[in-house]
Amino acid sequence: MKIIILLGDGMSDELYSELGNKSPLQVAQTPNMDFMARHGRVGLAHTVPDGLPPGSDVANLSVFGYDPRTCYTGRSPLEAISMGVTLAPDDVAFRMNLVTLKPHGSSIYMQDFSAGHISTAEAHELVESLQKELGSAEIEFHAGVGYRHLMVWRGGKDGMQGTPPHDITGKSILDFLPTGEGADTLIAVMNHAQMVLHDHPVNVKRKEEGLLPANSIWLWGHGKTPRVAPFREKFGLTGAVISAVDLIKGIGICAGLDVINVEGATGYIDTNYLGKAQAALAALEGHDFVYVHVEAPDEASHAGNMQHKLQAIEDFDRLVVGTILEGMKKFSDYAILCTPDHPTPVKLMTHTSEPVPFVIYRGGEGQGNGASSYDEAQAASTGLVLDGHLLIQELLG
Repeated sequence: MKIIILLGDGMSDELYSELGNKSPLQVAQTPNMDFMARHGRVGLAHTVPDGLPPGSDVANLSVFGYDPRTCYTGRSPLEAISMGVTLAPDDVAFRMNLVTLKPHGSSIYMQDFSAGHISTAEAHELVESLQKELGSAEIEFHAGVGYRHLMVWRGGKDGMQGTPPHDITGKSILDFLPTGEGADTLIAVMNHAQMVLHDHPVNVKRKEEGLLPANSIWLWGHGKTPRVAPFREKFGLTGAVISAVDLIKGIGICAGLDVINVEGATGYIDTNYLGKAQAALAALEGHDFVYVHVEAPDEASHAGNMQHKLQAIEDFDRLVVGTILEGMKKFSDYAILCTPDHPTPVKLMTHTSEPVPFVIYRGGEGQGNGASSYDEAQAASTGLVLDGHLLIQELLG
């Protein structure tokens, strides 16, 4: 049997009066996911266990079939693995966003958690300068994709608390700086980075072009190397993962899956949706399982942009789900899981822990379990509720 998971990051949401008291999933045109809902099994999945943060790291570990309560150690070690950065047992990895801060009165505010979605090429110049000016045997800076990068503290502390920058857009950063053991070091690094970035040629040019400068870094999501059982050992399947995001690639690498890079996969609404779907179908010729992750709905939600979220959901349905539905027909036996990892309400611009709607479709036009469309309300109406890490067992039957 061929198995595929199609994950629309942050698709799930809340009801909005401006949408006629409906959610984005209810308003967006999603004929392919609706078809799967009518002819498959629909329900709700708790992908974020109680007591854990509602991040894409925790939630995607669940959807991959791993219980985060037993293996989660933070998101950045997973990103480090994807980037080829080796961590010793005592090393601590941190997600490092390039951000735009804006002074106002006596405070400083988080203007943009992505520095205006800075390009990868520009970002690499900035991170190289940070490594040249601030790097040492203890502190290392590693360039990633877009605004998403990595700092490693060799033999560092990991008892501090941090806040994701997308949670504090428009808020004073003074209330959200790192706290706890080791926080002083992180704050010092962030302050020194601002001096390196302030008059950097990349930022000078961006300001001349009317773009937001990447005038600071923000450190968060720290952790040490996790221990994850190989996917083949756990489920008896060979597999691959397709994503523009180092976090998801890192989970795949930890699980022993092949990582397939797709040209034009950006992690934003301009990503190569069709290329991801076509690459997944090609990968299934030689693998049992493929995990396709699309970041765009989540990014639109973090930006508070409802139109972009609706567009991302519709593009996901048309170009990814539609292409997969048609392409899977060449296999005699297959199953598709379509789900978000967590909700990302546009009005909150951050993740929440509520259960997400999922649909499992096994091919053909069989009877469903009562849902007439794919959305939060229809999923709740079926009465089927699962722990997130058990989704894959449901998928495997």
